[in-house]
Amino acid sequence: MRRINILLVTILSLFSFSVEAQEKFYTKTGKISFFSVAPLENIEATHKSAVALLDTKTGDMQFAVLMKGFEFKKALMQEHFNNSYIESDKYPKGEFKGQLVNSGSVDYSNDGIYNVKVKGQLTIHGVTKDAEATGTLTVKEGKIIAYSVFNILLADYNITIPKMYQDNISKTVKITVNCTLDPLK
Repeated sequence: MRRINILLVTILSLFSFSVEAQEKFYTKTGKISFFSVAPLENIEATHKSAVALLDTKTGDMQFAVLMKGFEFKKALMQEHFNNSYIESDKYPKGEFKGQLVNSGSVDYSNDGIYNVKVKGQLTIHGVTKDAEATGTLTVKEGKIIAYSVFNILLADYNITIPKMYQDNISKTVKITVNCTLDPLK
């Protein structure tokens, strides 16, 4: 009888550990990109090393990127982005900290696509602003894919466009988040 009790306690301990381990999902290889329509040339960059964390129990969600990690097709665009606009040496990181407003409507134990809304604070160029966006969480084979597309105004983050380029660069930038998160163990 004592062996059965020890076995039962061990099994329950392992079960509670595995449930706890499944509450947090994480990636260091998330993809965040931005796109801006411009009269002379569209501006586009992708970051493939975004860090993201989702706590399914609380709905807390965080994303962080090193600004110098955005890759452009043209080296000159990347240089201007880092030196003139984002000032990556002065403001090296962009981040979002917030919560899924409707996390309770996501069944993290069943594969499916769930519409979500996130609210929090987005920090870019040293400026933190309230932000909200809609998107999807896809639960698939024990992983979570976070996807969202939203727009920001450059002026909201004190990103100035030199007068000689104001007609060539859009004041709005479309940001796409596409991150596959694995269980944090």
